[in-house]
Amino acid sequence: MFLNELIKGKPFYDNISNLNFIKNGSINKMIGMDIFRWTVKNTFFKYFNDKLKLKTKCKGSELTVLRKEMTFSEISHLIGFVLVAFVAVFLVFSKAIKFGITLLIVNVLLNLYPSLLQQRNKMRIDKLLKNVSAIPN
Repeated sequence: MFLNELIKGKPFYDNISNLNFIKNGSINKMIGMDIFRWTVKNTFFKYFNDKLKLKTKCKGSELTVLRKEMTFSEISHLIGFVLVAFVAVFLVFSKAIKFGITLLIVNVLLNLYPSLLQQRNKMRIDKLLKNVSAIPN
């Protein structure tokens, strides 16, 4: 999160805030994002980030704020994933193979999957924002 705060105001931040690694819903389903989403919604994980809660009815400005919070969280997870992946790969090649592989698996589950889920949710928010902006006042 500290690194994310450092790069937040940089010009390239807008480019990385619109990342979508997986745009296809069937690929999301194939890698288990529906199961992961259910797990996050229905277990203790739902209490980890209260800022990412969506009410049943909200305004476009609330959606925009939610999207910014989700983007910050997504990029923080991606930074964490990359840093821990470097450590895990180093461990795999330096005689700590089991620990490195275990660390990599845990890293995928606790950093990559949340980031992919947030990207998926951002796409859903973008659709809602598009619909909200299309409605005449």
